[in-house]
Amino acid sequence: MVNKQLINDNVTVVDTTLRDGEQTAGVVFANREKIRIAKLLDEMGVHQLEVGIPTMGGDEKEAITNICKAGLKSSIMGWNRPVISDIEDSIQCGVDSVAISISTSDIHIEHKLKKSREWVLDQISKAADFAKKEGMYISVNAEDASRSDHDFLVKFAETAKQAGADRLRYCDTVGILDPSSTYHKIKSILDEVDIDIEMHTHNDFGMATANALEGLRAGASHIGVTVIGLGERAGNAALEEVVMALKHIYKLDLGFKTEMFRELGEYVSRASGRELPAWKAIVGSNMFAHESGIHADGTIKNPKTYEPYMPEEVGLQRQIMVGKHSGSAALKNKYAEFGIRLTEHQANELLPTIRSHTVSLKRPLFDKELMYIFEDYYGGKKV
Repeated sequence: MVNKQLINDNVTVVDTTLRDGEQTAGVVFANREKIRIAKLLDEMGVHQLEVGIPTMGGDEKEAITNICKAGLKSSIMGWNRPVISDIEDSIQCGVDSVAISISTSDIHIEHKLKKSREWVLDQISKAADFAKKEGMYISVNAEDASRSDHDFLVKFAETAKQAGADRLRYCDTVGILDPSSTYHKIKSILDEVDIDIEMHTHNDFGMATANALEGLRAGASHIGVTVIGLGERAGNAALEEVVMALKHIYKLDLGFKTEMFRELGEYVSRASGRELPAWKAIVGSNMFAHESGIHADGTIKNPKTYEPYMPEEVGLQRQIMVGKHSGSAALKNKYAEFGIRLTEHQANELLPTIRSHTVSLKRPLFDKELMYIFEDYYGGKKV
C-alpha cells in the first residue's frame, strides 16, 4: 500500500471542465449548463474552478460573470493570454484568480509564436506584474512544459515568481510524459525554484491520471482535472479518478462529496454530448457489475473480494448480472430476488439454457427473460 506521506496533505484540486473541457472539439456548454456544472463542482468540494476565457466576450463573459456572482465557496479563475486586455476582461467578470498562459517549448516559440525565449519571458513578466497589482492570485501556465528545455523552464518560473506569480502550471500539452519522467522533471524544478506547481496532464497515451499523481509525489501541490476526463483530443486527468486514487491508494481524503460523482459525470456527459462509457473508471455503470461466475460468487459472499470500495461511495449500485459467464451462485442470488429459492441442482439445470439465450442475444438477460425461462422449464411452479 502506498504511504500517504508521499504526497503533500495540502493538495488543491483545480477543475477546468468549463475551460479545457469545453475546448474539446465539438463541445459547447449552454450558459445555464456552465453555471449548473460550477455549482455541482462547488457543492462537491472542488477548491478552484477555471471557468472559461473572459476575453472571448459575449455568452462566455456573461456565464463567467454569473458564476462569479453565484456565491460559490470555490476560487474562480479565468484563463488569459499574457495580454493586459485579457486580464482586464477577467477582472471585470469578478474572478479572484487568473491563469496566464504562454508556450515555453522551442517548437512552440519558433513555429507557433514565431518569437524568442526572451520575448516569452518579457510577456509573462509584464502580465504577471499587472495582475498582481490588481490583487489577483496568479497561475502562470507553461504550455508544452513537458517538451521545454529544463533550464529555460526554470528561468521562466523564476521570472514569473519575481513578477508576482503564485504558481506554475506544468502543462503536458501533448501527453508525452510517463510517470517516471514526470517525477524527475517536477522534482528538478522544485529543487531550483520555490514555487507551487500545478500538474496539468493530457491523456494522449492513457497516462494523464498517473502522471498527475506522480507530479504530486514529486512535490507539486495543485492538480488540474476535468469531469470524466473531458478535454482536447484524448482528454485530461479525470477529477473522479484523481480524487478516489488519492483517497484509497494514497490514503489522502480531501473531504469531497464523492457520492456525487455519478450524477456529475452523467450531467457533464449529456451537456457535452459525449458518451459516458460503461467501462469508465470510477463512474462507469460496469464498475460494480459482476457476471463472471467466480467474481459474482466472491462478491455475493463478501463485496470486498472484487470491489475496491463500496459503490454507494461514488453514487453507483452493485449489479449481479446473469449472462454467458454466470455460475450457479449468481443464478440463485438473482432468482432469490424474485422470491424463488433454487437448489444447487436446479440452478445447474437452468444454466445451459440461460447461457444459450445469452449467446444468441449477445447480452446478459433481463429479469423478465429469466422468469420466462424459469416458467418454461418448471411450468411456473415455485420451488
